[in-house]
Amino acid sequence: MSRLKLLVLFLPLVVSCTLTPDYERPELDVPQQYTGPAPGGESVANLDWWDLFQDQQLQLLIRTALEENKDLGIALSRIQEARLTVTAVRANQFPFLSIGGFFGREKQSRELFQGADADDRFQVTGDLTYELDLWGQYSRATEAARAELLGTESAYRTVTISLVSQVANTYLLLRDLDQRLQVSENTLKTRLDSLTIIQARFDKGTVPELDVYQAQIEVSVAETAIAAFQRQIVQTENALRILLGRNPGPVTRGDALAAQIFPPAVPTGLPSELLQRRPDVVQAEANLMSATATVGVAEALRYPSINLTGSFGAVSTDLSDLNSGDAETWGIGANLLAPIFNSGQLKAQAEAARERARQAMFAYESTLQQSFREVEDALVAVRTYSVENQAQTRRALAARNAARLSRARYDGGVVDYLEVLDTERTLFDAELAQSQTLQLYYNAIVRLYGALGGGWSVAQ
Repeated sequence: MSRLKLLVLFLPLVVSCTLTPDYERPELDVPQQYTGPAPGGESVANLDWWDLFQDQQLQLLIRTALEENKDLGIALSRIQEARLTVTAVRANQFPFLSIGGFFGREKQSRELFQGADADDRFQVTGDLTYELDLWGQYSRATEAARAELLGTESAYRTVTISLVSQVANTYLLLRDLDQRLQVSENTLKTRLDSLTIIQARFDKGTVPELDVYQAQIEVSVAETAIAAFQRQIVQTENALRILLGRNPGPVTRGDALAAQIFPPAVPTGLPSELLQRRPDVVQAEANLMSATATVGVAEALRYPSINLTGSFGAVSTDLSDLNSGDAETWGIGANLLAPIFNSGQLKAQAEAARERARQAMFAYESTLQQSFREVEDALVAVRTYSVENQAQTRRALAARNAARLSRARYDGGVVDYLEVLDTERTLFDAELAQSQTLQLYYNAIVRLYGALGGGWSVAQ
């Protein structure tokens, strides 16, 4: 018993040596700054999403999505699974203790043993096993599991950022479609009024029949646009409801598209910040860390292993004698297993693990490069959509003035109806484009916010 105690006390002092070096971040080609012009100052990604989106209804929708979205629930469950996996893998670094009991009754053949009779047998045994982590197999496996946990946590943040962006963009699209539907309905009302006036003038013989047909065509164009926008609104509402974790249905609106408030300037910070802020980049590095640690696990399998065992118990033919000294039974041992010949299997497995680590490194670098591209694309989108939106606003204002003047000239008999049709078509297109371009500008800001890793703090 004293020897077994000494063995247990000795186990924590066993120090393993790893066969592979510790993980170090590879040299990365990180640009000093983004190529496109960007405002200076603290990155917009440092804003919490509730500070970026001022519409209270949009804030409510995002909160609902973060609580009830099914994909986010899956990602959160995977984090818990990874935590439990770390605990399970780490357990291999410690001794395993089990206890067992046995009761039996047996009788030997009297043909072999004269006077043999039925005997009872009682046994209680505790078994202790421990495999020495000589080559860091289990410590590397724990390291890999912890890296996978970090990866699942980053994956959860990736889903969170994506979800916030999707809800915001879908909501902004919905408000844009509402605005374009309103423009179409106003246009239809104006064209129906024009058709009534032109029909009356035709009945009096003051305008040609062609004007009536042209007016009817324009009414149909507006009616077609209304039907199309109504369809898209319902489909967009359904898509938004699914993001919220709800069944399809209507969505309550907040501020109109033109009333949305976003920062006047969108600073980006430095590209190097993406290494810690972008959760997909953090996840890719975690995968590289896990793959690197797994190489050490595979290498350790090629070397000898030592398994220590110990047992202590009592065996007797009577239950009351189990606690007597004569019933005591114990044993200690060490098993050595060394691979000698396996047709190159273990070596191939180690090399395969190295190749997987190389793949993870390439994936990490590719993810980082893709993150730079997404930021650059979003930057140019914000800049150009801002210019485009300003131009579309001026175009819509000019189109309204032109349509008003053209209508007055037609009523005064100065021009024919074709000029009125042309200016009203231009006005209709300009007002639709103005709404859509504003929505695209806001979407670009949201996309830049997500590309920078906005929505969660590095300190979280």
